[in-house]
Amino acid sequence: MPEPRFLQIHFLAPYTAALLNRDDAGLAKRLPYGGAMRTRVSSQCLKRHWRLADDPHALAALAADAASFRSREIIDRRVLEGWTQGVDEGVVKPIREALLVAVYGDKGADKKSRQTLLLGEAEIAFLTAEARRLVVAAAGDAKAADELAKEWRKSDKANLKALGEGAKLPGGLTAALFGRMVTSDPRANIDAPVHVAHAFTVHAEEAESDYFIAADDLAREEETGADTIQETELTSGLFYGYVVVDIRGLLFNLAGDAELAGAVLHNLLYLIAEVSPGAKLGSTAPYSRASFLLVEAGDRQPRSLAEAFRDPCAAQAGVAIRRLADHLTRLDEAYATGETRRFLSLANTDIPGAERGALADLAHFAGTLPQAFAEPAA
Repeated sequence: MPEPRFLQIHFLAPYTAALLNRDDAGLAKRLPYGGAMRTRVSSQCLKRHWRLADDPHALAALAADAASFRSREIIDRRVLEGWTQGVDEGVVKPIREALLVAVYGDKGADKKSRQTLLLGEAEIAFLTAEARRLVVAAAGDAKAADELAKEWRKSDKANLKALGEGAKLPGGLTAALFGRMVTSDPRANIDAPVHVAHAFTVHAEEAESDYFIAADDLAREEETGADTIQETELTSGLFYGYVVVDIRGLLFNLAGDAELAGAVLHNLLYLIAEVSPGAKLGSTAPYSRASFLLVEAGDRQPRSLAEAFRDPCAAQAGVAIRRLADHLTRLDEAYATGETRRFLSLANTDIPGAERGALADLAHFAGTLPQAFAEPAA
């Protein structure tokens, strides 16, 4: 097998009477494709559920300093909270403003102007240590604190890229996998090695408007008891999803740690197959698992198999898998890119050039791929 630069993951997942991902009007997100409207789950929604999953295969449990936080209030809620109580406000204020500008840019002191930014545990620890050092150096003198804050802002230490210098995961595991864009300091950007497509139904949308009430338990006999009358949308569907991992890019973001990269890919397979991107948990129980999972490892540019579903097909796993297999066969005949494949399927359908296995087999296969990039033993 050629050096496996890319890992491609395709999945089909069924959901019934759910509202997985809503738009600003509270309706299911949609995608027009192939002349038919489809139900959609955004890539942002999928990634958020995978990275925050409270699960035996949680990503956050894989490494020290793996945690990260996305917020406009990291300075107040993570860096300064707690230990600055009792410190003179005149001392804290200029230091706080210097930190806000360093992290969020020139207008960082104004919350409305801040970018919702992702910072890792290592970066937060650095900022906290610097804030404590400046407070101690000011020795209770507000004027001294102001001068110290100005000097700190002029130094290279105020550069976001330098905040976690020397740390394996400066932006946490979330940034190492899904990237980070910092408009106020492009030097702190982190390229995303995990690329996630929007998932969509392989068939035309299946939706209904669900009318429901909230009953008043204390209603009198002459009252209807319908205290609140509302409507929501419920959808059902078989979703196709697609994920690409640039293994070389992942290793770069993990400081070359092939063992950690392997653990990430192993757990990511489990999360994609088992974690539901569902809202309205209490009223729809949107828990499902993938009916089909295909992983491909190779050195050629990745390509989605979404084209297999440009013409809507029946909302049945067996039908969709055969459609996908036929499209993959045609691609192989035309391009012969030679990927190594493993697949999981609840339907009795084979995939060209692919070895069948359980989820554990696919996850193990994915987890071994980064070793091909590991430095040979001396």
